[in-house]
Amino acid sequence: MKSTGFSGWLQALRVYTHPRVLGMLSLGFSAGLPLLLILGTLSFWLREAGIDRTTIGHLSWIGLAYSFKWLWSPLVDRLSLPLLTQLLGRRRAWLLLSQIIITVALVGMASTDPVVNLTQMVFFALAVAFASATQDIALDAYRIEAVAAELQGAMAATYQAGYRVAMILASAGVLWIAAAVDLSADAYDHAPWRFAYLVMAASMAVGIISTLIIREPDVPYSKLISENEEIAQLAIAHWNLPPRIRAMLIWLYGALIAPFRDFIVHHGRQALLILGLIAIYRISDVVMGVMSNPFYVDMGYSKDEVATISKVYGVIMTIVGAAIGGVLTLKIGIMRTLFLGAVLSAATNLLFVWLAGRGHDVSGLIFTISADNLSAGIASCAFIAYLSGLTNSAYSATQYALFSSVMLLLPKFIAGFSGQFVDAYGYENFFIATALLGFPVLILVWLAGQAKFATSAK
Repeated sequence: MKSTGFSGWLQALRVYTHPRVLGMLSLGFSAGLPLLLILGTLSFWLREAGIDRTTIGHLSWIGLAYSFKWLWSPLVDRLSLPLLTQLLGRRRAWLLLSQIIITVALVGMASTDPVVNLTQMVFFALAVAFASATQDIALDAYRIEAVAAELQGAMAATYQAGYRVAMILASAGVLWIAAAVDLSADAYDHAPWRFAYLVMAASMAVGIISTLIIREPDVPYSKLISENEEIAQLAIAHWNLPPRIRAMLIWLYGALIAPFRDFIVHHGRQALLILGLIAIYRISDVVMGVMSNPFYVDMGYSKDEVATISKVYGVIMTIVGAAIGGVLTLKIGIMRTLFLGAVLSAATNLLFVWLAGRGHDVSGLIFTISADNLSAGIASCAFIAYLSGLTNSAYSATQYALFSSVMLLLPKFIAGFSGQFVDAYGYENFFIATALLGFPVLILVWLAGQAKFATSAK
């Protein structure tokens, strides 16, 4: 009996040897690299440069670009790029274009000193955010279309592993590089940050090369898309319109309206519950994350300390967490893993309260970062698998962009006030508040699980 159970777990682990599952490591790396370079790591840079915490908190709204990507996701889903689409296919074409823009904008950030020209820094950071959000749209569609539904958990796990490794590089790696070349440790200097961000721009080559190597998913023109375009044709048949206007309206219906109508029709009354869960599932992590690096600075941790601990322990625990999350989705189901991830995400925020009371404690920082990354790996893997299961392959890019946009909108908006909250009430109360934000998440996961069970029972 025990050997059978053990064999079952080994069989579940073999899913990670699938070529396309393995390939998501490098693509996940490409997706994860830009995020902290315009949020967490940038906040460390800005704080060291003497920018006040309230301004840093407000600048986190740059990340709202990820929350509105559903607005242009239909273009990524349906619009062909001249030459690139013919050479690479629709998913790879958008991937390559966005990766090139990210690289150029990161070079622009590296060349800008926020003390001298904060406005220019914001401009380049916005360019990174919009291009990165576009890359996410195309990559999420590729991930959903590349393999069958039963492999989505494993795809999510390897994607998260690559994504989190990139985030560690974009945080710990940048801090380590900047510290290694910083000759004036006691005073702010732009040069180390410029060098570190240029290295990050060069690291986008991982994504560019991967995009050129992978194969375009073999997804035929959907019958559902054809049916929706026929509906649009019938609806405007009695209108006396020029052929070009008629064709444009039919295309707009299929690109803009049909994906959202399909989601509402398919899920019915549960649609609002699902959207509510998506809207707040990551709220504890996202709101807390904006102030984590300023917290490290204010607690007296050096760039070397934060970078070394995040690089070693953060990478290991993130990969372990993502792998555990992928296996758990196969063995106990997505909803149970989703609930476990929500509990761990809220609970690990309380570790920062404990750390704040210990002062400059390197061992405490190791434990806190390790636990935080482990829980994030499990939660993110389950959540990505959950979102992937909600999409219709006919509208994978648009629907997933809607989900991931809803996921970030409220947390990012609230996170913009995090600096003011810390200034008014202190770090300990802030971390407690972010943990409490996790309770509504548990309720919605339970309700969504009950609704899903009731639907499957029918």
